[in-house]
Amino acid sequence: MDCNPAPGIDLHIHSTASDGTLTPAEILAMAEKLHLRAIAITDHDTIEGSRRALDTDIPDALDFLTGVEISANPPAACPCSGSLHILGYGIDLKHLELNQRLQKLQEARRNRNPRIISILNELGASLTADDIKLKPGQNQLGRPHIAEALVKKGIVSSINEAFDKYLGTGRPAYVDKYRMESREAIEIILAAGGVPVLAHPVLIKFKADASLENLIGILKKMGLKGMEVLYPEHSASLTAAYTALAKHHGLLITGGTDFHGSLKPQIQMGRGRGNLHIPYKIYTKLINAS
Repeated sequence: MDCNPAPGIDLHIHSTASDGTLTPAEILAMAEKLHLRAIAITDHDTIEGSRRALDTDIPDALDFLTGVEISANPPAACPCSGSLHILGYGIDLKHLELNQRLQKLQEARRNRNPRIISILNELGASLTADDIKLKPGQNQLGRPHIAEALVKKGIVSSINEAFDKYLGTGRPAYVDKYRMESREAIEIILAAGGVPVLAHPVLIKFKADASLENLIGILKKMGLKGMEVLYPEHSASLTAAYTALAKHHGLLITGGTDFHGSLKPQIQMGRGRGNLHIPYKIYTKLINAS
């Protein structure tokens, strides 16, 4: 933002309702302090963060957009490793079917953690459920919290090492999880009055002859409305390529930092690694589409 004096926005933020370290109220206060004009809280597979934010006094100068980030299986016709992440913006938090589907994902997350802990113990990395209990304000536990516990017990020296050695995809203590199908995730966001957007395309690991071009074509037919183009891990050349791809398919361009607080200390809300700027016009186009 140093080169972009106009206040920016951040449409990809995680709170303590999933795996962030700041409460929704703390996120709102930080956004106001940073003079951001609009934010969205997009917790993993839960809308509790957005719900808590709306129960807080949102600063008058800050626009707030409800959100969620749903883990989904890639389409069979475009195989990828792991999950696709589908962001949903402007959703009705009271939508019954959305709440029911997200509850199923939450139960799957809770069932996953004991299996990970059991494997870690078999590997000699001794942890118990008590080591990763929820802290005040937290709504769900996941791999980042297990990684924190491994650091606190001196089993690894950093969260990155915990994922590299034990918890990352393909590592010894990785346990796959239940996911919605891509079509289901997109359709439930649309049913709840929201706008479905493909998150951080740079992180998608394609198999065989699959490609982002192929994936976007498939997801658009399912109802996808946008793509997260502005993102800390996207280089200038990737941003240009993703912008062209989004425009070619008539998709909205969105952006966010994927802010998690101290879990990703190098990522600043609204600025990424310090040089990301997401203009307010992206927010206005997004709300006009919802």
